[in-house]
Amino acid sequence: MTQDNLHLFEVFIRSKRGLDHKHVGSLHAEDPAQALEYARDVYTRRSEGVSIWVVNSSDIHASQEDDSESFYDPMDDKPYRHATHYVLPDAVNNM
Repeated sequence: MTQDNLHLFEVFIRSKRGLDHKHVGSLHAEDPAQALEYARDVYTRRSEGVSIWVVNSSDIHASQEDDSESFYDPMDDKPYRHATHYVLPDAVNNM
């Protein structure tokens, strides 16, 4: 096994049934099957996970902090998103 054959994989583990997967680290492996085996050995030594995902790092596409304005509209121009925009009837208490 040479460094040329290795790919970088991101590892996600779900600790309990019903919870979401959390990123726990990265590792190098030849293929997804080997990455899954390595992830099991490295990140779940004490049986802390019920599910493991390995994702080839080259398959992840992410936005940059500088691009956030183009992805997220400011809320200032949408007053209906603020609770103060709505008038509640007197019959509604404790809201």
